[in-house]
Amino acid sequence: MMKIVFVILPIAAGADKFFNILTDWTHYINPILLDFLPFSGETFMMLVGIIEIIAGLIVLFKPRVGGIIVASWLTGIALTLIAGWMYVDVAVRDLVMAVSALAMTKLAKLV
Repeated sequence: MMKIVFVILPIAAGADKFFNILTDWTHYINPILLDFLPFSGETFMMLVGIIEIIAGLIVLFKPRVGGIIVASWLTGIALTLIAGWMYVDVAVRDLVMAVSALAMTKLAKLV
């Protein structure tokens, strides 16, 4: 079940970076980071979307590796949100999901 979640969730969130149906993802970019980007926030989020889709596909085929990638990615997102003291509730949820992704990695080693 965890594998299914960590395949579908990154792929769905990644795909939505192109459509903004769930939310306007650019609101989640730390303003300090936005100042350093050589392109728009929309372009940045599309690149993020591609990375998230790839991460979900890695979980599908290699859950032990993909789980570590997803956990690292979610932790990075949480840290940038906390650093800007924005959407701290989302940051906490991302950290919980990161721990869950690591648990999935450990469980995948048993199978």
